[in-house]
Amino acid sequence: MQKIILFILVLLSQIVFSASKITETEKLKAACKVWGFLKYYHPKAASGQLDWDNQLLEKLPKIEKAETKEEFSLILENWIEELGPIKELGPISASVDVDYFDKNFDLSWFNNSRVFSKKLSKKLKFIEENRFQGEQFYVYGVERVGNVGMRNESLAHPDFTNKHSKLRMVFMFWNLVEYFFPYKYLMDQKWDTTLEKIIPLAIQADNYDDFYKVMAKLCCKIDDSHTDVYLYSSVEGFKPDKYYFPANGKIIDDKLVVTEILGDSPAQADDIKVGDIITKINGQTIKEIILEKKDIICASNNAKYLDKLVKGILVSISNTVKVEFLKNGQYITKTMTWFDYHDSHRNEFKKGAQQKKEKFKLLDNNIGYVDMGIITQKNIPDMIAVLKDTQAIIFDLRSYPKGTCREISSFLSSKEINFVKCTLPDFSYPGRFKWAKMKKNGSDNKDNYRGKAIVLLNEKTQSNAEWSAMCFQASGNTTIIGSQTSGADGNISVFEFKGFRTLFSGMGVYYPDGRETQRIGIVPDIEVKPTIKGIQEGRDEVLDRALLFIETGK
Repeated sequence: MQKIILFILVLLSQIVFSASKITETEKLKAACKVWGFLKYYHPKAASGQLDWDNQLLEKLPKIEKAETKEEFSLILENWIEELGPIKELGPISASVDVDYFDKNFDLSWFNNSRVFSKKLSKKLKFIEENRFQGEQFYVYGVERVGNVGMRNESLAHPDFTNKHSKLRMVFMFWNLVEYFFPYKYLMDQKWDTTLEKIIPLAIQADNYDDFYKVMAKLCCKIDDSHTDVYLYSSVEGFKPDKYYFPANGKIIDDKLVVTEILGDSPAQADDIKVGDIITKINGQTIKEIILEKKDIICASNNAKYLDKLVKGILVSISNTVKVEFLKNGQYITKTMTWFDYHDSHRNEFKKGAQQKKEKFKLLDNNIGYVDMGIITQKNIPDMIAVLKDTQAIIFDLRSYPKGTCREISSFLSSKEINFVKCTLPDFSYPGRFKWAKMKKNGSDNKDNYRGKAIVLLNEKTQSNAEWSAMCFQASGNTTIIGSQTSGADGNISVFEFKGFRTLFSGMGVYYPDGRETQRIGIVPDIEVKPTIKGIQEGRDEVLDRALLFIETGK
């Protein structure tokens, strides 16, 4: 009997001991979260009194040696003790004037008993309740808006042979997103999971190019159409040649359809016409390219992803490109010469892209049309004078507008209106976002426009264009026609590093009733998507649908 009891005790002790063991990735993930939390919450770290990067680099070798939760937690407990006492202020009460938006906020990881001791969890909670209340050293609110800006960070390249040096940069950017990206709660993959998956990749990347590709993958996991990642060459000052297909295109049904000729001469040389269907580039099908680029192109939704992808497909570092076309039911492969946009063809490309565009015009049947991508504030009085007595005005927002929504809203609306509300980071409580004052547009105007307002949208409608659409929607008799927009609105935050440049949406944008626009975009009242047949026939199917709606009311 004693032997049986002894066996059970030994077995239980082995189970307990095994349960307390933690993996390297678990330790590094938890260390990242604690280091980032202290960076923005602990008075000495958040105020810039310490070299916080160096603090991490000193602790990582010790953390690496820890084998159990207890050993790991003790290292972090001692670290916090070494930072000195924190003046007890709290719990700090939130101002009665602050209305918090908390879908994005979660510090429950303090209580992860898998990696943290109860004592360490209590220490972290105490720091939260007595957090730093001064001016943050590493981040700030951008002037006039309040979205996050970065400062006092080390932008130097890591030592690509030293995993701790590489992890320092990963941890820095991960925590920047963790605390100051307003849409973390809308990511497809939890940001915690992204950290867990990126840590081994960063450790394995032992050279300049491989490491910054890992950083690009990290950036792209935030699912935000505002986010692009620009990787700089390892050779300082080196700019690789870029060669371009002489046309724009659109992906429809896993095919790339030519939508606009940009260079007449090179297009004629290879018999490229609007409506041509591209099925392969250098032997890869368009569908294969779509699947391949998912990790390195960031977008809020699939419509915008495909739009961004086209730009990458139609550019090459080689001027000789094999392109497979589908013409008249036959597959034809051409070895094409693509041209440098910055050589003698540059003016031709620009001319082809911009010809025959008018800021506004009068269509048949007393219908107005406004190209929001080129009309400016100084053109608005003339536009109103010409179009004020029309039965309808079509505002084409399938491009980026030039800050004219306020003036046009005042023309459309008979009164001042709430059209959007935003969230901004609370730098006194990092990770939390607060509602800003409601945004208004329009003005008291008894002579406002009385006809129908139609807004055309598609995946190119992004940021200020989506903001403008929301403004026009609130103005009154507005109908939205088109397809899913980019799903990325609000001011951007830009981050420049030695090896890469990136950005993300810095503020949350919502309808006055709290409905989300991020990732969803502006939902059309009437959905219309271009078809291959329509493009080949030279029709603008979205505009055609708008004209039909004006005529029939449906």
